[in-house]
Amino acid sequence: MARARYASTVVLLRPDEDGSFEILLTRRPPEMRFLGGFYVFPGGAIHKDDYSAQVLDRCRGLSENDAQKILGKRHEPELALGHWVAGIRELFEEVGVLLCETRSGEPIELRDETKKAKFETKRQAIVTGKLRFGEFLESEGLWCDLSRIIYFFHRVTPEFYPMRFDTRFYLASLPAQQTPLSRSEEVTHSVWIKPAEALSQVYEHDFPILPPTTTVLEDLAEIDSWDELSARYRLR
Repeated sequence: MARARYASTVVLLRPDEDGSFEILLTRRPPEMRFLGGFYVFPGGAIHKDDYSAQVLDRCRGLSENDAQKILGKRHEPELALGHWVAGIRELFEEVGVLLCETRSGEPIELRDETKKAKFETKRQAIVTGKLRFGEFLESEGLWCDLSRIIYFFHRVTPEFYPMRFDTRFYLASLPAQQTPLSRSEEVTHSVWIKPAEALSQVYEHDFPILPPTTTVLEDLAEIDSWDELSARYRLR
């Protein structure tokens, strides 16, 4: 039986014109070993750098002890907080959305094309391992805003899979002035879709989804409006 690696996944959400909401699904390249060709939420395995001193010094909005309590005291405080960091890093790596703020607490402004291009270059360097996420934060004067991702639930890949993950799922609203990448190194394309609509397409030929993605969709499909969703999970 393969050991389950710790991982974090972020369900990115945005309000819809009719008062409801949409979620972002990304399709993995078919050649990927784990769930290749399937629609998933951005996420991945936790790295040691996600809970290094360099990165944790660049975190705000949640303490290590509070993170440990939220995760049921299953991890040491630093590793617990690293679950939140990993979600933020993976979201940036896969779709270019950055849940960070400046020293003064201001949100990231990405309307400037020059700044967007610089961040994209550094995103690619992080993906290829040429730049560490902590180095990126320091060089740009940024802090991870851990209050922006809200813990949702916990799932472990069944034992019969050759690759297994012990995954924490989080919810986050799309920051203003940011637009997810339509494709990247780990994404063939992405789509904004209502949870119920995604579920209705599960058995379509070219819309493959598996649990626990379907479980997330089922839970969110029961919520009628963006206002209800935001109030229930205190989304920002």
